[in-house]
Formats: sequence, C-alpha cells, structure tokens
Amino acid sequence: MTRGTSTSTMRLRLSQKASMQPVLARIRCLLPALTLIVAAYAQAQEIGALTLLTDTPLRVIRGFSVLQGVEGMRLRQGDILETGPSSTAQAQLEFSGGAIVELGPSTQVFLFGQSQTLSEIILLTGWLKGETTAGNYRYDSPLVIVTTKGGNVLLRAKEEEADAFVERGSASVTYGGGTPIVSSANKIFFTRRVAKPVMAADRPSPDFVSNMPLCFRDVLPSRLSRFAGKRPPEPKSSHDVSYAEIEPLLRLPLSWRRGLVGRFTPRLQDRAFRQAIEAHIKDLPEWRPILFPPATDKSDSR
Repeated sequence: MTRGTSTSTMRLRLSQKASMQPVLARIRCLLPALTLIVAAYAQAQEIGALTLLTDTPLRVIRGFSVLQGVEGMRLRQGDILETGPSSTAQAQLEFSGGAIVELGPSTQVFLFGQSQTLSEIILLTGWLKGETTAGNYRYDSPLVIVTTKGGNVLLRAKEEEADAFVERGSASVTYGGGTPIVSSANKIFFTRRVAKPVMAADRPSPDFVSNMPLCFRDVLPSRLSRFAGKRPPEPKSSHDVSYAEIEPLLRLPLSWRRGLVGRFTPRLQDRAFRQAIEAHIKDLPEWRPILFPPATDKSDSR
C-alpha cells in the first residue's frame, strides 16, 4: 500500500467516523427517555403463562433482550416468541383473557395487546391454534386476520400464503380493508395469497391437513393447575437482539410497528444493527428522524 493510498484510507475512515457523530450523539441524548420506554416493556402487563414446552427451545424477545423461555414463566404484552424447527416442537400459552394458544414448529408470534374488550396476537410465520373459551380474540397474520369469541381457530402463515381453519364455533375473516367473511357450515376454511382476495371452502385443503402439527389434532387441555402456588421462574437473558431476529417484525404493516422505534433504538449503538437499519431505511421511514434528524439529513437538500 502506497503512502498516498494509506492517507486516503485514513481520511475516509475519519470522515465516516465524523459523519456518525451526530447520530450517536442524538442516540445518547435520547437514552434516558428510551431507557424508561424499554423498562416499561420489561415490566409490561402480565397476560398469561407458558405452560408447556416440548421438543424445542423458546426464544423470547422482551424489550430488546433475547431470553430463554422456560415452562411456567409469565408472558407479558409485547413479548415476541419463537419456537425451533423440530417437527414435534410445541409451546402452549394460556392467557388470562380466556384462551389457550398452541404454537407449532418454526413459529414466531408477537403478543401485540390485551384490553378489556380484545386480545390480539400476531402470527408472523408458522402455525398457531387458538382455543377461545371467553373474551374476543384476534389472531392476525400479514395476509389474513381472524376474530373469534368462543371459537377454535387454526392459522398458518407463510411468506406468500396464509390459511385459517375455523374448527369450532364461529369467526370472521378479513384482510386489510376488505369486508369480513363470517364463517358458516360451508365456509370454515379460508386461504389467501399475496395480492389476492380471501377464498372460502367447506373443508381444509389436503396440504393444510397433511402439514398440520400433530398436537393440533386434539383439544388443548389447560395445564395452569400444575403451576398454581409456585413462584414463576424468570427466563435467563441470552443476548441483545440482532437486526435479523426482528426483521420479520419490521416488515409488518406500520400500524403493527408502532412503538418499535422507541423499543429498539438503544440497539443503534451497535454498529451492525445500525447499518442494517440504514440499509433498509426506504422500508423503515419511521427510523429516519432518529438516524437522520433534519439538521443533518443532507439527502433532503438534494
């Protein structure tokens, strides 16, 4: 390497470092407020418990930390749960609102919210079975949304397709701003592909049945009594979340991404995380004010 090349390389590095100073300074200024936000997520409302974990680890993202799930642990609003790829992987969640939810293999869910009138769970990918005994539950996915009161619903979410099966009771199925379709005797199975309307049928497809997790074939018995009177275990922290671990969450519709900027902004101090957000900034406009505040956003003046 020549002396001129070495000098140019050093100048480039110094320039890059200098260009990041306003961003890092802004993040540091925001840290006190962001710490309160993250603490709020860490101490969020308890909404249920993990009562069964079979043939799989369970990754739990709480705040911006990744935890190792354990049977008996309390679930909190805002938790993101992910099961492993084993074909027999099974995780059972029991909610205070009146539902037992089973997760199959390679499944990721976001415990989005619970109020006095509605509980909402977002299925990002994989398999979910919800048995609702009380209250209104909405099981969302990027392609279909299923709402039920007192019904059993099976939901599968893939990148290009989603399926919903109303096993018992009634439910309404919709997507985006579409008109809800209420289940009936000849409308119990619903399929939607990207950019297509929902299609209804009177029975699940052979592909759905053959790939359905075996544990979904039976009624889900409650296991809460096994943990009655016992101190709930605290899940162990594994590491701070990476961009790859929350990328599916960041691709959700904007209305479902509310609050995520404040929650994960502290991770911008990590260079790899920050660079990944910058690389996808066109798809993540809500991050622009943090990364490129008006005073330093040169792209706006072009």
